[in-house]
Amino acid sequence: MAQYDILIQRGRYFDGTGAPSRIRDLAIRDGKIACISEKALAPESAERVICAEGMWVTPGFLDTHTHYDAELLVSPGLSESVRHGVTTVLVGSCSLSMICSDYEDASDLFTRVETVPRERVLPILKRNKTWSTPRQWVEHVNRLPLGPNLISFLGHSDLRASVMGLDRATRHDTQPGEAEMQAMEALLHEALECGFLGLSTMCLKWDKIDGDRAWSRSLPSTYANWDEIARLNKLVRRYNRVHQGAPNAATPLQIFDYVRESIGWRRKPLKTTLISQMDLKGSRYLTNLTKLASWFTNALKGDFRWQVLPTPFTVYADGIDVVFFEEFGAGEMALDLKDELARNELLKDEAYRRNFRKFYGEKLSPRVWQRDLSDALIIDCPDASLVNKNFDEIAKSRGIHVVDLFLDLVVEYGPKLRWYTTVANHRKPVLKKLVADPNALISFSDAGAHIRNMSFYNLPLRMLKLVQESIDEQQAIMSMERAVWRLTGEQAEWLGVDAGTIRQGDRADVVVLDPAGFDQDLEAVHWAEMDNFDLKRLVNRNPGIVKQVLINGKLAVEDEQILPALGTETGYGRFIAAHNSKEAKHDPHTP
Repeated sequence: MAQYDILIQRGRYFDGTGAPSRIRDLAIRDGKIACISEKALAPESAERVICAEGMWVTPGFLDTHTHYDAELLVSPGLSESVRHGVTTVLVGSCSLSMICSDYEDASDLFTRVETVPRERVLPILKRNKTWSTPRQWVEHVNRLPLGPNLISFLGHSDLRASVMGLDRATRHDTQPGEAEMQAMEALLHEALECGFLGLSTMCLKWDKIDGDRAWSRSLPSTYANWDEIARLNKLVRRYNRVHQGAPNAATPLQIFDYVRESIGWRRKPLKTTLISQMDLKGSRYLTNLTKLASWFTNALKGDFRWQVLPTPFTVYADGIDVVFFEEFGAGEMALDLKDELARNELLKDEAYRRNFRKFYGEKLSPRVWQRDLSDALIIDCPDASLVNKNFDEIAKSRGIHVVDLFLDLVVEYGPKLRWYTTVANHRKPVLKKLVADPNALISFSDAGAHIRNMSFYNLPLRMLKLVQESIDEQQAIMSMERAVWRLTGEQAEWLGVDAGTIRQGDRADVVVLDPAGFDQDLEAVHWAEMDNFDLKRLVNRNPGIVKQVLINGKLAVEDEQILPALGTETGYGRFIAAHNSKEAKHDPHTP
């Protein structure tokens, strides 16, 4: 009888701690790393042998910002992430867990924000949602044939709506009473006892509610005063867990509310991660402000991390349906209208157009979109002569203002007018500095959201390619060992979960990848089926990179192919409870 289940031979082994990589054999038995050998182990010692010569062998990657909350209920394999080497995913981001609120509230909080059709999500939740507490949710997901491991925040919008009701939770003149605060604290306490990572909140007011009952109101978390958030943070702090937040982009100084909480002053620090540090085309100065905020917080013994996307932030849009139009009044007015005829009448109104042109011309206010339609390329349109042109060049050829041209095309073609623009992380030298910042987490893929927009399913691969390019150019921003650590062990340690390393005795979440495959465009997009949703979505496909993926010692990807057992058989991923760890260790790579 073979001594091991799987033997991975002669790969360049990264253990996920940042230690030097070496050529090693890895032997796996009963879902664990059983042996790491400098010498070659006999092939006959294992039932299955994987030749990894010339390959990298790394821990499975953590994706610590996803919106798979609904998808995991009907497609628990989450193969779109696993195919890129992700073996642990975090749900419950941006205040949007699906734990405590009823099925319709959970759907309406989620679908418009994350642009997944309500008519798909609502039936899934109506059919599957049998839980209303964190413990019941954990019991449910542990019965699912999960693909990757699962970790979760408890979402504040979910929590608030469940206790106050959706209507009261989304009114400026209504705050929770003492009994309601105690009810929220009890649910959060239960979640932390069950191993949830902490609390996710939202202050960005663009994110709007779907459905008829509270259509176009902002998420419940945005209506909370800071006293409410600070009170909930007391529990998070007590458990040494994490607060994930998103400041209001229109009021960047709000960052310092989070800074104060993270530092704690006379209390212990609060682990805090915010969305997101980017090199915005429209507000380049904000990068310096965000760097100052994180440096200041951690210099004063806080525990603060920005989430940084290691790739250009490109946004796709259908007509006027794009979230960053919510940041100015004229765009918000149009998006608040469900009826296409009513919206078109608004877009044709001259007074409205003057208002839109005014906002478009305002360049000094804090903003995400650079408000430059010359930097937006049409990629699909019934009028094929417009494809591969930007709005400004078409407007000049017709002798009209670019805003009028844009609105005319939206009225004529609606969502059949498809275009994209890159709003951030467009300057590679700046991006390299962002990903090298020790006060950042390499995160913010948004996997599972934005069906016709881009979610960055291959985020770990983009990070590794960026670092490899810098090494090849002899201007290394970090070692490859550190890059792997940033995607694995660093995040697991900071979040307080058992993942991200492959040392002897660790759970065998392992990726075998071919670095030669990085010589391709990792930003290329494709349409692919979204399992059990009867939809196609925009994804990445990167042949030639990820060869094998093992989760809990079980093959999930073999020879670059998703295996049929993923998402149908148990034995792969499981819910991983956060532990009450001591304060996060010092970055071993920083003096």
